[in-house]
This record gives sequence, C-alpha cells and structure tokens, in this order.
Amino acid sequence: MKKALLLGTTGIAVALAMLAFGFVAGSPEIAKAGTTLPAQTAAGDTKTGDTKIDRAEVEGIIRDYLLKNPEVLLEVQDALEAKQKEEQRIAHLGVIKDAKDQIFNSSFDGVVGNPSGKVTIVEFYDYNCGFCKRAIEDMQALTKSDPDLRFVLKEFPILGPDSQKASVVSMAFHLMMPEKYGEFHNALLGGQGRATEAAAIKIALSLGADEATLREKMKDPSIPEALSKTYDLANKLSITGTPSYVVGNEVVFGALGQEVLAEKIEAAKAAL
Repeated sequence: MKKALLLGTTGIAVALAMLAFGFVAGSPEIAKAGTTLPAQTAAGDTKTGDTKIDRAEVEGIIRDYLLKNPEVLLEVQDALEAKQKEEQRIAHLGVIKDAKDQIFNSSFDGVVGNPSGKVTIVEFYDYNCGFCKRAIEDMQALTKSDPDLRFVLKEFPILGPDSQKASVVSMAFHLMMPEKYGEFHNALLGGQGRATEAAAIKIALSLGADEATLREKMKDPSIPEALSKTYDLANKLSITGTPSYVVGNEVVFGALGQEVLAEKIEAAKAAL
C-alpha cells in the first residue's frame, strides 16, 4: 500500500513539474526559442528579464515547494481518487440501468429471502472464496431480520477449475430443484473443505436429486452461456473479486459485514 502511494505521489509530482514547465514554455509571450522569462513588477505587470527559461530551475522550484508542502501530494491524490470513484459510480449507474434484468432477474440465479421483496441485493460469489464463506452468515442474518429483502445469489466462479465445476453442478441443481437451492447453497458454501464437482454432486443427491438427471442437466449449453454473461457483466461493473454486491444502484466491493450491508439496503429502500 505504501509503495503504491509512493508511486502514485511520485507520478503526481512529475506531472505537476511537467505541467508547470509546459505552461511556462507554452506561454504566448515566450513561445519563441531564446525568449526570456517574463518577470513580474511590484505593480503586477510583467516585463522581459534577462533570464532564459531553465527547465532544471523550474523543476527545482516545484521540488522545493513540494518538499516544504508534501501534504499537497496527498490532497491531489485524494482529489484524483474521489474523481475516479465518482466517474466509476456514474458508469455503474448506466450498466445497472441497461442490464437490470440480467443483474436482478436472471433465471439461473438462486433467490433466498422474500422472492417478492421490495429491495434486492445481488451477491457475486465463488464457492471456494473464504470471504464468501464468512459472509454467508451476513446473508442469513439479513434475510431473517428483513422480511422485505430479496437476496439473489449470482454464480461467479473465478478461483479455478474446482470452483467452475462446482458452479455447473449448482446451476444444474437450481434448474432441477429451485425450491431446495437455498439448502444446497448453504451446505456447499458453508461446508468444510474445498468445493469440487464431487462435493457439489454429493450435496445435490442428499437433497433428493437424481444423479443421472443431474449429470445430464450439467451438460446444458445454457449454463456456460449464463456464466459467460456473468463474467462480462462483472467486468462492466468493475467486479474482480468476491464477494461483491449490487444493492439498488450501487456496487459494493468486498465482505464489508452485516452492518454495512444493512445500511446500503436501507439507503436503497429510501430511494424507492
């Protein structure tokens, strides 16, 4: 983190130096080669002095200023981050508006809580994500305490082949027995050990699925198509890790805990 901040602030310092020098060099009064640097009089007017433009001198002045006022770099960094976050938020609004049905109403996504709830929260998760395993308690607590909450579970297997194969079983089971999907999800995500195809099939069979039918459903070409659409959607929403959430018109990254999610849900309700 410190290294990233150092690199960022160094880049800002260089940019400031280049900007300042470019401004001086690009001024109409001194555009011609060899023209001297304008000097300012006490009255505020400018006059031509005898000192020619010196890049090293300009950069030295900026360097001295930044060394004496290093907080400027942090202010610039904060302003840049705030600007980027706002730009990202606006971009997300457009994606959520255009892909509303795919985000909130995909037939491949499991739903827990109230299927007709006033507010929907969508979780992008991976069955082998440790943070997702801990966050399952947040989902259970939130759906239990809020009867108006609709919780959508969107398969986003990004942690290797085991995760991808487990998700195929999960999606096939959901197509077969959607009424028991919540139990399946809790058992696989909340279980010990790594989620694999074999582990997922074992849970599906324990919940009454026919193995032959399940394995045939796993070959359904609509499953990889749905996963491909989810990957594309996640990319548009800047989602690169799990868990990540969509609450109302906001994208929330990381396992932030029950209290934070509850605040986001209340904000989404207020916006209705």
